[in-house]
Amino acid sequence: MVKSVIYTLTAIVASIILFVCVDIYLNKQFDEFGAAIDTLYRKVEANSASREDGYAVKEMWKEKKSKLHVLIPHNDISYVDYWLSEACGLIYNGEYDLALGKIEVLKEIVENLPGGYAFKFENIF
Repeated sequence: MVKSVIYTLTAIVASIILFVCVDIYLNKQFDEFGAAIDTLYRKVEANSASREDGYAVKEMWKEKKSKLHVLIPHNDISYVDYWLSEACGLIYNGEYDLALGKIEVLKEIVENLPGGYAFKFENIF
């Protein structure tokens, strides 16, 4: 009986530690990516973004998403892929006004996505 209680408590503590570590990791990854998106947004707003700027952000995301597939459903990752590809295509064509709208949506997704997987009461129950 005592062993069962100890094993159960150990499993609960280990799970909580794992969830907190995942939360910290996700926030760090999306904070870094969000900063890159903000920089791209400012460049597009100033009409000074080049296609290399867009593709640099795309490469950064490609590197991050290879590790995030373990923690986040593929549909959520594909949303970021979709909006980022749209924005990069518009930047490539010099359509900065339209690209701003796409990047604005992308900023919102990047800001809200980690919160859906955070170790919070509403996500547990």
